[in-house]
Amino acid sequence: MDDGLRVTDRWVVPAAELRERFSRSSGPGGQGVNTADSRVELSFDLAGSASVPESLRARALDRLDGRLVDGVLTIAASEHRAQLANREAARERLAALLREAVAPPPPPRRPTRPSRAAKERRLADKKRRSQRKRDRRVDGE
Repeated sequence: MDDGLRVTDRWVVPAAELRERFSRSSGPGGQGVNTADSRVELSFDLAGSASVPESLRARALDRLDGRLVDGVLTIAASEHRAQLANREAARERLAALLREAVAPPPPPRRPTRPSRAAKERRLADKKRRSQRKRDRRVDGE
């Protein structure tokens, strides 16, 4: 756990920039439920971090705007009973979230039009369908 958090091939968040807080996890437990601090809150100061390349910082801050509190991103993990497993889960989720936030935007959609043949096929199908329904009528209209 002492090494940094690898987000991408070129970006590794040093362990010194990650803050972990432990508390009691909710839900059913066992004998150690009242003593084990297995819930993990992993915090990363995205706005003030020196490890984030400037080119990626603005994009990440913009995309994670709703999740940040004063520029700090916090992930809580309590799905496992063991603290170590929750620490790993929180680190994986943080890395995945940051990876998604700094990914380049998708290429813009280029609008397309249906081809002339496709339009003609659609109209021919409509005529065929309407003729079939007309043939089913009792009054013969």
